[in-house]
Amino acid sequence: MTKITMIGAGSTVFMKNLIGDALHREALSDATIALMDIDVARLEESALVARRMSAALGAGATIETHSDQRRALDGADFVIVAFQIGGYRPCTVTDFEVPKAYGLRQTIADTLGVGGIMRGLRTVPHLWAVAEDMRAVCPNAILLQYVNPMAINTWALTARYPDIAQVGLCHSVQGTAEELARDLGMPVSEIRYRAAGINHVSFFLELTDRDGRDLYPALHDGYRSGRFPTATGANPRCPNKVRYEVMDQFGYFVTESSEHFAEYVPWFIKSHRPDLIESFGIPLDEYPRRCEEQMAEWAAQRDRLIAGDGLDLAPSHEYAATIMNSVVTGEPSVIYGNIANHGCLPQLPEGAAVEVPCLVDDQGVQPTTVTDVPKHLIGLMRTNLNVQELVVEALLTETREPIYHAAMLDPHTAAELDLRQIRALVDDLMAAHGAWLPAWCRTGKAA
Repeated sequence: MTKITMIGAGSTVFMKNLIGDALHREALSDATIALMDIDVARLEESALVARRMSAALGAGATIETHSDQRRALDGADFVIVAFQIGGYRPCTVTDFEVPKAYGLRQTIADTLGVGGIMRGLRTVPHLWAVAEDMRAVCPNAILLQYVNPMAINTWALTARYPDIAQVGLCHSVQGTAEELARDLGMPVSEIRYRAAGINHVSFFLELTDRDGRDLYPALHDGYRSGRFPTATGANPRCPNKVRYEVMDQFGYFVTESSEHFAEYVPWFIKSHRPDLIESFGIPLDEYPRRCEEQMAEWAAQRDRLIAGDGLDLAPSHEYAATIMNSVVTGEPSVIYGNIANHGCLPQLPEGAAVEVPCLVDDQGVQPTTVTDVPKHLIGLMRTNLNVQELVVEALLTETREPIYHAAMLDPHTAAELDLRQIRALVDDLMAAHGAWLPAWCRTGKAA
């Protein structure tokens, strides 16, 4: 019998989506579902919702709860990880407020930049602990990783635990395809695409309708005529202008939202150019407020689920259940996954975390090889890889100096602050995060 373990299952809404998707699949409907979280009350709430989903779908799943990670992992075939170390408070707030005192403003701060760097330092040791326990009690399981900063996490995981099969999962590729379909006024089922790059900086290399007609001319025409963007993406307060402008200049559409992408590059967020921020609709410092709203919304949704009201069983567009079903049944599928680069995207460094199409079947997740990414797109990706690589180096060697260099090479941070400001900012962030960071960050271990 298949065993699925979810670490961080106290996020009831996300658990509902991922585990609910699995229960829709006949081959997974009688699985043992081991839910693990450090918050016992939220864990029990998630278990209640999981049992209700299983009953509503006529599934025969066995739902377990665990507060001990290794026991939850024992004998697992699949391990889903979805947690946020340090949470919204205090850590996300810290990642916004400390840089803001230096005049450095951000939009999301969870992937790149000083916020993404700090989140990577907080998160990777906990992912390594999961991998260490998997090595001990479920070495053949597949790790399905849903944690940001995705690229840093994936790179660090595969660098230290190459024997653990893992794939980092995001919904940006399929989510962007849906947004473009709305702009073009056509069903997403009519769109065919091929994308590649790194997480949040992948590009649609091909974008056609089902008859093979190139859709890029329509996107360019729609943007230049002012008809696009019409879709607003995940944040209705942030129009999708950044990505369309990048497409207009670079020729290809990026797979992550305008809100995210604006802080990965040096062109849109400039303290001395408020006109750019206004004209491109970039929601600076709004994310913390939106987190508050989202948490309140999730809490209300969780309360409804616990009360037995509004149990929406519609499948999500996440990849986890698709992967698990293909591995168990052998039925092939194609997903976009983040994996270690061992030749599948040869234009980027060996070992880096890359996002490419992957075939999934009973042999596991198998990345395809993509060799035709235009050089200017590769150059843009490398500006982000510089930051990611140095954070991974800091984690592997337990030295602080690469952290400063990562921040100094970050495109957005470097566009706003000088070298001494950046070093001081990193020091302030490490001091503010305190025990949320590994001990070597706090002790000032020399390079």
